[in-house]
Amino acid sequence: MQLNYFTKKLSTVGRWLATTLFCLSAFAVVWHGGFLANTAAMANPIVIASADAGDRIQGKASEDAGRAKNFIRDAADKVEETANKNARKVERATDNDGSFVERKAKRDRATIERRAEEDAARTQKAVDNTKNAVERAVDSVKDAFGQ
Repeated sequence: MQLNYFTKKLSTVGRWLATTLFCLSAFAVVWHGGFLANTAAMANPIVIASADAGDRIQGKASEDAGRAKNFIRDAADKVEETANKNARKVERATDNDGSFVERKAKRDRATIERRAEEDAARTQKAVDNTKNAVERAVDSVKDAFGQ
């Protein structure tokens, strides 16, 4: 769609107004920052707020880690349940005669269960490491602010 003469002019005016408003806002921020005489008095509420936020972040990290670990455990249980279901289907299909296919299905079931447990443990350890890293970062920020 082609812009007509009036729409082009209106678009240009709108861009100039937006640019002017942005520049005035930038000047106001710089101007206001130049007259702050007592910056130490302003830092105190930030320290209190950061300590409170740090505690909330640590609590949230622990809560989320617990949820993630539960999800990981549920996924491992589902994988194991599916492996058992498949092995039972093979046993029914072969009438429990101890055939090669049945033995292979049982070995596969054991392998799948073992790997599911290993993967779940490895993933849960990674979740713990991430949670600990977040808590260490929050603690170091708190220490930097002196709380």
